[in-house]
Amino acid sequence: MTTSLTRPLGAQMSHMLKDRGVDVIFGIPGVHNVELYRGIEEAGITHVLARHEQGAGFMADGYARATGKPGVAYLITGPGMCNAMTPMGQGYSDSVSMLVISSCLDEIANRRGQLHQMKDQEAAARTVCDWSETALTADAAYGLMDRALVEFEVKRKRPKHIQVPIEVLGAPVAGPSSEAPRGQLPLARPADVATVAAWLKAAKKPMFIFGGGAVAGYEEARALMEVTGGACFVTYAGRGVIASSDPLNYGAYLSTPDSAKEIESADLVIALGTELAEVDIWRDTIGACKKLVRVDIDAECLQDAHRADLPIMGDAQAFMRDATEALSGHQHASQWDKGRIATLRAAWRAETEAARPGVSRFGDALADILPENTMIYSDMTQIAYVLKNTYPVEKPGQWHHPYGFGTLGYALPAAIGGKVGVGDDPVISIIGDYGFHYTMQELGVAVELGLSLPIILWDNGKLKEIEDAMVRSQIAPNAVIAQNPDFCKLAEAFGANAVAPVDISGFKGAVTEALKADGPTLIYITPDVQD
Repeated sequence: MTTSLTRPLGAQMSHMLKDRGVDVIFGIPGVHNVELYRGIEEAGITHVLARHEQGAGFMADGYARATGKPGVAYLITGPGMCNAMTPMGQGYSDSVSMLVISSCLDEIANRRGQLHQMKDQEAAARTVCDWSETALTADAAYGLMDRALVEFEVKRKRPKHIQVPIEVLGAPVAGPSSEAPRGQLPLARPADVATVAAWLKAAKKPMFIFGGGAVAGYEEARALMEVTGGACFVTYAGRGVIASSDPLNYGAYLSTPDSAKEIESADLVIALGTELAEVDIWRDTIGACKKLVRVDIDAECLQDAHRADLPIMGDAQAFMRDATEALSGHQHASQWDKGRIATLRAAWRAETEAARPGVSRFGDALADILPENTMIYSDMTQIAYVLKNTYPVEKPGQWHHPYGFGTLGYALPAAIGGKVGVGDDPVISIIGDYGFHYTMQELGVAVELGLSLPIILWDNGKLKEIEDAMVRSQIAPNAVIAQNPDFCKLAEAFGANAVAPVDISGFKGAVTEALKADGPTLIYITPDVQD
């Protein structure tokens, strides 16, 4: 919307965001960014006050993953910006549309000792996001904001950072003079679609690998699987693209060594919207593919170590739709053995359970009781490492985890952001005892907002994953045990509900009641919970 009404730039930026579809901003006000807050209420935007800038960043991340809209955070100069760099790095790894807007000092080249001063804030932020730029004028601020918003639509989603000097934020200016730009993701060349369609018609054992970049096209993915009779693996970010219950879905077991043998048995492998990351496969290659096609909007992925016979720059959703149309009337002769896939999945699940005993039963309990539209946010904790393999995901976007960057403390604030985004739909958080220490203060936000949010806290009394790694490396376990508080009393001190079930039946009941509560509920579980 074009406006000639003069306001301080900080207020105009909030109004512009509202005009561009932003309804929620996460952040913390400070003396350096108060002008950003001048227009929030006037513009009709909801502001969520985090307890720490790291929490604000994770909330923006969780909101973006839940809604598909950009997660926006307002931050102060210096420490505020630095505190949010961890969630920005996580968002970069996991392709999240976060827009971080901060203040910065007006001049640093010839002045020292200023409040919140950094040597180069713009450059520091650039290390963990897609780009970081300084807007020295109102037009620059408007242009950068529109650039960020349109790039979320036409490129791989990754955090952007815009910083504005304090004096510039407070200067009276007119609003933006142009409408929001529009764009679309790149499309595969018709000739490449035709080539792949021909290869699929000739294939007896086509294999698909679906990543996070295929999530938006899950219906197209299922149609393509149906017309080709193909089998598939999904990455962790791609879980739900094909339902876990599909008999031709091997699941998110790419890291299992035997998965390479299955991939090698395919006569055509098509990887869609995945960088085939280390955290998915935990080996140098996915396997010796007889023929590999990769479809991605990120050119860097198409030029990495997983070189394809046919690399295709294009949107996975559109590619799958076009390929399915090109296969219209095709009668596949798939040779995949559903019984073998079921046997392997059962064996891989057993291996997962054996590596971390007593954990999968909590996922089975959740699968029994959670509504099918429940959204789950998990942390870097052993219970999540098991459940992100064994928990059934029937549609994409049901499970969110800090995959690549792998930061502790993600789950609670991200779940808060997700719950703010989806409203009445159910959301739960799964976090470990040590990770909870990182962002436990954000429990106050969930209480303040009255969010019906079950927070499942897994307490095994130590950094168990690290202890196990030390033992495997023949290192005497060291620095893996920390003094924990009484987590239930801590939650109650914040004003939250708290319960410590002693058996699985009690656990199910606690989660069910927590989903109906007027505020958050901490559900404290340990390995001693009885069956």
